[in-house]
Amino acid sequence: MNKMEIKISAMVENEALVRTAISAFALNINPTLDEISDLKTIVSEAVSNAIIHGYNKDSTKDVYIKAVIENQEIRITINDYGIGIKDLKSALNPHFSSKQDEEHAGMGFSIIKALSDDFSIRSEENIGTRVYIVKKFKKHYQKV
Repeated sequence: MNKMEIKISAMVENEALVRTAISAFALNINPTLDEISDLKTIVSEAVSNAIIHGYNKDSTKDVYIKAVIENQEIRITINDYGIGIKDLKSALNPHFSSKQDEEHAGMGFSIIKALSDDFSIRSEENIGTRVYIVKKFKKHYQKV
């Protein structure tokens, strides 16, 4: 088992840092380019949600990311201690956005769910949100 943790300020520009760090961490299990692309998308969506929706881009707040690699899978947990999700059932529907006045497609959770092998969310208003993601990778052998 291998693990890592990152804590970032809730700034949109830090999303790229987390995406890069998690994808570099996953290189240890020899993923394909498509698998890395899916992983980057998953992480981008989850971290962006925490920054934009959880904290309203309040850079004084922190987003916490943990990743564990075991066998051929990566388990990622993304936590914020922001406003929480008022209506989780609606938030899981495609095209739902708590930021109707801004340009958000509302597809973040749908994308994460589609690209993940396991996905769950726990959220409480004014306490925060935890997103749990599992992505499994096929075993790829390198030619010697």
